[in-house]
Amino acid sequence: METKKEEAEKQEKSKKFDEKDNQAKQLEEKSKKIEELTDTLKRLQAEFENYKKWNAKEKTEFVKYAHADMIAQLLPVLDSFEIALNNTGDKEKFIEGIKIIYAQLYSVLEAEGLKPIKATGERFDPYKHEALMKESSDKPEETILEEFQKGYMLNDRVLRHSKVKISGK
Repeated sequence: METKKEEAEKQEKSKKFDEKDNQAKQLEEKSKKIEELTDTLKRLQAEFENYKKWNAKEKTEFVKYAHADMIAQLLPVLDSFEIALNNTGDKEKFIEGIKIIYAQLYSVLEAEGLKPIKATGERFDPYKHEALMKESSDKPEETILEEFQKGYMLNDRVLRHSKVKISGK
């Protein structure tokens, strides 16, 4: 028969073996989990790269055709110009046609949000006006005396500043 000491040693060895076996199983499970997570990460990275490529392609397409609606609205204006240019015999009718085309073009642009910037008689605003000249005047200082080139806003953004002459000392 085995002595208590030998039995205790066997139990101790068995415990150590079980612990090593348990550690090996845990290590194997952790390795599998790491592999699984690494695979998931690689798939997510690939999906994200594909998404970025798709998004860039969509953006390019959007920019390419963003003005299609406005251009379609301008086609009748282009047609009117062709008609006017083919009928240049009568000067008054030609001038009247050009005025109509101007109004047609202006209404299309206005429908898209284009507005002229008020200038003459207004107070100078550096966010909307560009002062080209300063002239002595009986009007209050920084009053716009003359507009050299009309400025325009698209919705709430300045597209082109009004080029103006202002009163000053």
